[in-house]
Amino acid sequence: MSEAIRTLEPTALWGYFADLNAVPRPSKQEERVRAWARGVGEQLGLPAEEDAVGNVLIRKPATPGMENRKTVVLQSHLDMVCQKNADTDFNFETEGIRMVIQGDWVAAEGTTLGADNGIGVAAICAVLASKDIPHPPLEALFTIDEETGMTGALGLQGGWLTGQVLLNLDTEDDDELSIGCAGGVDVTSTGMYKAEPTKSSATGLTIRIRGGSGGHSGMDIHKGLLNANKQMNRLLLELSEVLDFQIAEINGGGLRNAIPRESEATIATTDADAAERQLRDSFDAIVQEYATTDPGLQLDVVPVGAPSACLPAMTAKALLLAIQACPVGIHRMSPDIPDLVQTSNNLARVQVREGEVTIQCLCRSSVDSEKDDHARSISAAFALAGLATTFSGSYPGWTPNPNSPTTALLRELYVEKFAEQPKVIACHAGLECGILGTNYPELDMASFGPNIRGAHSPDERVQISSVQKFWDFFTDALARIPATQSA
Repeated sequence: MSEAIRTLEPTALWGYFADLNAVPRPSKQEERVRAWARGVGEQLGLPAEEDAVGNVLIRKPATPGMENRKTVVLQSHLDMVCQKNADTDFNFETEGIRMVIQGDWVAAEGTTLGADNGIGVAAICAVLASKDIPHPPLEALFTIDEETGMTGALGLQGGWLTGQVLLNLDTEDDDELSIGCAGGVDVTSTGMYKAEPTKSSATGLTIRIRGGSGGHSGMDIHKGLLNANKQMNRLLLELSEVLDFQIAEINGGGLRNAIPRESEATIATTDADAAERQLRDSFDAIVQEYATTDPGLQLDVVPVGAPSACLPAMTAKALLLAIQACPVGIHRMSPDIPDLVQTSNNLARVQVREGEVTIQCLCRSSVDSEKDDHARSISAAFALAGLATTFSGSYPGWTPNPNSPTTALLRELYVEKFAEQPKVIACHAGLECGILGTNYPELDMASFGPNIRGAHSPDERVQISSVQKFWDFFTDALARIPATQSA
């Protein structure tokens, strides 16, 4: 299907997107895609550099007559979120994305597509390769590991970039100009337990929640989507109120920045029929509650052999209560910016097996002090179950600049081209702009992009007509970058 993708307009952009998606590029495993990015520069005869952490920078001189314009940094990240449906046979470490065209959309077969942020990368490459697009001096900055720690942006040193304007191409609605974003912190709670033997008369049940909508834990957190980890815990907690059983394993969720769609637990019980009835009764209520947001929910209750060992009863009870107490979803809306989520938490990963408990959350906020306090609340919930919590990967938010000349230029261009006002917003996702601004405080930054839906889930797709709109807007914006003040 990649050949069909290459025929879409603009062909240069879609061609680079097809090339990029042929390269495996999970976060923290970007060696191959970094080499690919350097190769793009080398093939075009443009200087390609790589810094100590793996960010790639390609410089392109201005087109004739635009040498006196401000240098523009074009920025997107190389890595992608790797999520797949449980029944999809796919290895993100060795395979390229299998793309399909579905009407006006490009999607993938049972996996994430990588349009976040591959479309931005492809658009930048298409401009680097162009011979007829007017543009000022360009610095194409391709960062690494945005999705699981933003270590590329955090490791970018001052003095490498010379630009005055930065255009980040990582926004997912084509009528929005993003001028601010949330910061975040990874919250990891861990503990050990001494397993005890399963009751001799018990049989095993494996419980699976699947078919959740999933999505981006920042951009989609306001939608009230089901968190499979939270609802698995609910099933087990409600079962514990009516029936004795033992927990052998829990394995739910995946990446911190993806709302978990699936969770699986294995229990031991002496009354499997009663356990299944209770589980299905509880799940029926969940299905009704999430009928609008997660219409594909399914519950599997499968008899299995009795597990050899399980959590002690008191340990299991404390863990279930702690997960129940862990805040999930929106904590607070912004009192200053309408409809903006200010602070939230995603209970991303729950793993209980072989004497170890690991729980991973991603706490986001556009107010750093509130982010830290909410992270403490998460830590407190798990401390009551005897778990130790660490905070890592903290990154700052991006404070909006309402007087930004670049935002004013983009707003004016948008109105001229589309006869309506764009939405100038701050978002709850973690864009790299706030981090990049710490070492480059003079950069005037804005973010925009095409319509991408279902990011961070196997439902991810990008709208073909919107990519054309984005491309026209992007290239026109480059032609309008003003001259430097000294010119």
